[in-house]
Amino acid sequence: MPGPPLSPMLATAGRLPVGPEWSYEFKWDGVRVLALFGGGPPDLFARSGAVVTPAYPELAGLRLPAGTLLDGEMVVLDAAGRPSFTALAERMHVRDPNRAARLAAGLPATYMIFDLLFLGGIDHTGLPYLVRRELLEGLGVNDTRWMVPPSFGDGQATAAAARENRLEGVVAKRSDSVYLPGTRSADWIKVKFDRTGDYVIGGWRPGARRLGGLLIGVPGPGGLAFRGRVGGGIGAVAEKELLARLEPLATDASPFAPGVVPREDSRGAHWVRPELVAEIRYGNQTPDRRLRFPRFLRLRDDKSPAECADDEP
Repeated sequence: MPGPPLSPMLATAGRLPVGPEWSYEFKWDGVRVLALFGGGPPDLFARSGAVVTPAYPELAGLRLPAGTLLDGEMVVLDAAGRPSFTALAERMHVRDPNRAARLAAGLPATYMIFDLLFLGGIDHTGLPYLVRRELLEGLGVNDTRWMVPPSFGDGQATAAAARENRLEGVVAKRSDSVYLPGTRSADWIKVKFDRTGDYVIGGWRPGARRLGGLLIGVPGPGGLAFRGRVGGGIGAVAEKELLARLEPLATDASPFAPGVVPREDSRGAHWVRPELVAEIRYGNQTPDRRLRFPRFLRLRDDKSPAECADDEP
């Protein structure tokens, strides 16, 4: 297969489709990686096409025929066996071989392989999904640092299992779908399990617009415990309402506990008395309790700051 590897096929966000024409996989909280084999260890490529081989030395032992191309997700699993994007973030941009080797020993990555695009130079992208999966599973590439996660036929059961194991979500794929390189297709539907929570607004920062993001937290010893900056979901109407409510609460002193707000978030911040509660949608929390992918939903005038608390870990 001459030339650089192809761009990966992408899923469309949506609701979980059901029916016998669909197959279901767990959605892994990692980064997309293509593995291209030329007769030795694989060359690894990010979704952008950048070479990421040096970042993951633990895949050097994975061997397949030359001209084979795999698609999958690189993850770092925590002690409970769940993907940790925070841990993966320490690995994904490393290019120094010595540092990558040290990190691989303490934070080993696992390659979750979910598609077979070429095998021995033969193009399989035009084959139906189920046929590609059968060929992939027949390669027997399950090991400590790489594996082929299962595919299921029951969407509701797959979603329930993903929730029970606190995974990021589910990807539904039409069982007869071909692989469309570089295309975001409705033949693949990604379903993410977002959460919502109520958080106290302790300040705000300007951005491209006057209100660029809210600084939020929960009550704790010595002040609010910082939970992140929220810029998503603040449209023109919400911005106007928020500023009208926040400006009368302006104060010179930060309501957050000392030292908990990172410098990049506190720079240029307008502090407010911690009296307003906002409902926030988010993907999950990092180990230090920062919200990932937060979006503002609404103000909660029916809830007091004292009622705000973290979700169960």
